[in-house]
Amino acid sequence: MRELLEETAKRAITYLENLNERKVAPDKEATARLAQLSGSFPHEGAKPEDVLAQLDELGSPATMSMAGPRFFGFVVGGSLPAALAANWLAGAWDQNTGFYEETPATAFLEELALSWLVDVFNLPSKCGGAFVTGATMANFTALAAARHAVLDRAGWNVERDGLFAAPPITVLIGAEAHPSLVKSLGLLGLGRARVVKVPVDGQGRMQAELLPAISGPTIVCAQAGNVNTGAFDPFQEICDRAHSAGAWVHVDGAFGLWALAAPSRSYLARGVEDADSWATDAHKWLNVPYDSGLAFVRDAEALRSAMSVTAEYLPTSTTHRNPSDYTPELSRRARGVEVWAALRSLGRSGLSELIDRTCNHAKHFAKGLEGAGYEILNDIVLNQVLVSFGHADTTRKIISELQEDGTCWCGGTVWQGHTAMRISVSCWSTTEADIERSLQAMLRIARKYGRR
Repeated sequence: MRELLEETAKRAITYLENLNERKVAPDKEATARLAQLSGSFPHEGAKPEDVLAQLDELGSPATMSMAGPRFFGFVVGGSLPAALAANWLAGAWDQNTGFYEETPATAFLEELALSWLVDVFNLPSKCGGAFVTGATMANFTALAAARHAVLDRAGWNVERDGLFAAPPITVLIGAEAHPSLVKSLGLLGLGRARVVKVPVDGQGRMQAELLPAISGPTIVCAQAGNVNTGAFDPFQEICDRAHSAGAWVHVDGAFGLWALAAPSRSYLARGVEDADSWATDAHKWLNVPYDSGLAFVRDAEALRSAMSVTAEYLPTSTTHRNPSDYTPELSRRARGVEVWAALRSLGRSGLSELIDRTCNHAKHFAKGLEGAGYEILNDIVLNQVLVSFGHADTTRKIISELQEDGTCWCGGTVWQGHTAMRISVSCWSTTEADIERSLQAMLRIARKYGRR
């Protein structure tokens, strides 16, 4: 075991140390070699060291360099050193973090990390919280609590009686809500197509004054950080209108909620603390390993009512928080360990600096591209940049060539009728040199097609 794990560490370290020199996307040859892993299930097993070598020699070259400093395709960051190390150690612990009595160390660290995050986000101190796989399940978890609460007020126990014959729930979302939110609503039986979409402005912000009249059980879903522009919905106005009619307000803050960690950016989310539930990711801007999502609910008992499970054989504690009472999963890994490690290694000042630095990198991209004559489509308020290189076909060709070039990796999008390249900056290890190197690659490729 010792020799195997030491060899694993060596290979992992080599992989990480080489990320800055390799192409961000894997080349076609490396991807083709994955076929060597194919075949029917072998009758005889292999030595662990041979399995590791095969994984590394065939798998590593075929990975996308998401852990590196020049992957800008999605809002994801490479793992912080302390978070990755904690992830490795927690993997060795192999704790099924469902109950305090069974796994006190990981349950305690989870509760502590949640309390720190509630402080960072300036949420109500008595919030319930849950560690889940990502923003999709964080939205699902928080919205399950919302479903419980609005139906409970109408005299209906949804966990006991289901949705058959239940009072209908109206769900209001912004016209540019993320598809993971809509998926969560579908999983909860609230429907993907029966939502009411509220118009948005030119940056994708919900227009609160256009919220329809609210009556009966209602959930309003707002957004912190539009996936294309980074824009924030007007939370104060939304909460005032929704709460005056007895509605529940949920905030999908997959990456934008982290703006609250930086005093220079917290104004963007003004009023978000007035909502009833919130969802975010830790594997985005906190830069912890996949998968790590977080749900927070003002009414902790509503979350517990929606999620708790009991059985005679389960070691339920009455004096400590049992993580499984707040999550969809009963069996689950100890995600809170790496979140605690990331927060402990950064501190409040380091977390704020990380948010500010990556937002400034986005401004650097926008300034360089706009200065070269290309159109920036969004206001750069956070870490998202949308750039058009003119005609839609031209923009798509430039994106494709940039991905093939390998200096950096950005994706495409279509936003409010415009085809654009989307740049997301959120990795802790991205430097000014990485931004300038990537910007020069973008301009070099774009100039082949002329200017608009």
